[in-house]
Amino acid sequence: MSEILKAENISKSFSDKDVLKNITLTLNEGELVCLLGVSGVGKTTLFNVLSGLTKPDSGSVMLKNKDNDEWEDVTGKNGYLSYMLQKDLLLPNKYVIDNVALPLTLHKMSKKEAREEAMSHFKRFGLEGCEKKYPAQLSGGMRQRAALLRTYLCKNKVALLDEPFSALDTITRSSMQEWYLDVMEEIKLSTIFITHDIDEAILISDRIYIMKGNPAVLSDEIKINEKKPRTQDFTLTNEFLEYKKTIKEKLG
Repeated sequence: MSEILKAENISKSFSDKDVLKNITLTLNEGELVCLLGVSGVGKTTLFNVLSGLTKPDSGSVMLKNKDNDEWEDVTGKNGYLSYMLQKDLLLPNKYVIDNVALPLTLHKMSKKEAREEAMSHFKRFGLEGCEKKYPAQLSGGMRQRAALLRTYLCKNKVALLDEPFSALDTITRSSMQEWYLDVMEEIKLSTIFITHDIDEAILISDRIYIMKGNPAVLSDEIKINEKKPRTQDFTLTNEFLEYKKTIKEKLG
């Protein structure tokens, strides 16, 4: 696998508080990498830097151009990476189809064309029959599917997901994890995924970055060598427990 994103020596402070210190990470094509750390450690701040919403005090974010494979400096520039926040942020007064098509209409596509483009993905994302429903009529899992499709229609090859399944019940969360891995492989998407759930990180990741400290650093990188998809039965194995023990030790 070749690299598609790399961040080098990212540092960020707000007023007199240092939040991030010399953070370097990479993401390969087709890979899912988890950022694992306690709440408040700075994971979302790092995502804001990677997405271009926040400019770092030092360091750079480089993205491989999907057209010519050349590296492009996207530090402080938004719109290059798709970014899905923890809440789905669907507009309550719009149909699901129009919520999903929003990135396309913002790029000056006509409403009719945007709807047609969005509709072509509804089956793949498990949203058939939901086109003319409002977000309040959907389950939590279906709302997240809609939000993920909207994120995908931003047409970027890298997605940043900030705890997208944390509000779901355990059974729905498990099915969404499996579903996302399938979709991600099918549409050739590379993902960085924020979580503070160790089990989730082990189940879905190719690699895990441990984020800790004040200011935050990436203290360790752990590669999960088990083949995906990993079923819930994997959580009962000695291999899983060893990964979990190692991660807890690294988190301190």
